[in-house]
Amino acid sequence: MTDSTPPIANLTDEALQHILGHAMRITLILGALAAIVLAIAANWRTAAMLAVGAIISAASIFEWQRLIKLFNAKLDQQKTPKGAATVVFFFLVRLLLYAGVIYGSLKCLQGSPVALLCGLGLAMVVLAWEALRLLRG
Repeated sequence: MTDSTPPIANLTDEALQHILGHAMRITLILGALAAIVLAIAANWRTAAMLAVGAIISAASIFEWQRLIKLFNAKLDQQKTPKGAATVVFFFLVRLLLYAGVIYGSLKCLQGSPVALLCGLGLAMVVLAWEALRLLRG
């Protein structure tokens, strides 16, 4: 075994922002492709549930990207970006909005809740894939 540090330990703020942006795009693409397949194979309601979950997943990555930028500025002892309190406030407001959208899609769309969960979990799968790619070098 070598005593070298893994690539993830030397990750710069810019590289992290790039990885999160890439993960957001991949989440949207995979969500759209899976929704199209579900629309053909099952029905439009189930496809819409998966699409809602995928959109929330991608939006969540975007929110974490903004929060990470704020936290990194604090950790690097840089000047706090303008609107830091606004970023945190809207993060919390969006969590409530996402909960409302999830509730509304379950009530109105009448699709499969499993499809919604798969869409919501899509961000975790993509981020795990990106982390594995980064660790592999």
